[in-house]
Amino acid sequence: MPLAFGAALAGAWLLGICGGSVDIPLEDTWTVLWNALLGRPIPQGLPGAILLDVRLPRTLCVALVGAALSTAGAAMQGLLRNPLADGSTLGVASGASLGAVLAIALGIQLPGLPIGGTAAMAILFAFLSLLLILGLAARLDGGFATQTVILLGVMFSMLATSLTSLVSLLFPEKLRSITFWTMGSLQGSDYAQAVLLAAALALAGGTLYFTARELNAFTLGEEQAGNLGVNVRSCKLRVLFCVAALTGVSVAVGGGIGFVGLLVPHMTRRLLGPDHSRLLPGAACFGATFLLLADLLSRVLLRPLELPVGAITSLVCLLYTSPSPRDTERSR
Repeated sequence: MPLAFGAALAGAWLLGICGGSVDIPLEDTWTVLWNALLGRPIPQGLPGAILLDVRLPRTLCVALVGAALSTAGAAMQGLLRNPLADGSTLGVASGASLGAVLAIALGIQLPGLPIGGTAAMAILFAFLSLLLILGLAARLDGGFATQTVILLGVMFSMLATSLTSLVSLLFPEKLRSITFWTMGSLQGSDYAQAVLLAAALALAGGTLYFTARELNAFTLGEEQAGNLGVNVRSCKLRVLFCVAALTGVSVAVGGGIGFVGLLVPHMTRRLLGPDHSRLLPGAACFGATFLLLADLLSRVLLRPLELPVGAITSLVCLLYTSPSPRDTERSR
């Protein structure tokens, strides 16, 4: 199974590099990538600029965002024992979107940061949102009860979404840019963003992987996890901060790409089972493959126009969750 997941990821990555508004033959793609890897000059007539400056950083960012969102979703579903949970349950995604929309509307630029003002504001607001939610949860319930965290996350998401809509109304000249960003797009991704995503995935995703045993215990309930020797409060905070980091950075780079963290863990769980030591890396690989294919569809369906990748993931989620005729007959 790991070999199949790896082969699927490699195939989706190659399709993402070769396909787009202009298709590039696989032979030319290999030549450009191989020469660039060895530091050799790229032969004249080959689309080196398109591959190295546009598609390679984009596909890297797409794969890393898919892996980060799927890992965060799998961890949240295990921690909260809720099949509808994902990285946005905490309200972090809505907070990050609010920060990015403010940066777009106000034209905030941070030339000293390679990730840009929009991404920096999204990351800042993501962590401020988490601190606010955890601070309120600590005042209401010092043990960070699951119901309290979920309720506060939902309430904050509604507030942040309302403020985002208000900003869009106050700055109508920025409405198109805001709408396209909130629907999710990785157009214009660069290597600095790929490095940021890789660092977040390595640190936060690695921490979640080494918390797999505790997440397995949480599936039995918090009380049972405590009886098995898990420090419930410490583990919960660690998982929440890691999920917030993965979600915040992903939203900062890719915008509001929905349903990846919700849908992919369910698909992966059907194939690999509920053990988080297999589920987390499997979800990361599957999520990267899924988002690479969704991004490719967003570029080729109406080319040379480009659709928001969030629209593709939402459509796939709708098709996946729609009841089949056989299920309808059974319900009768």
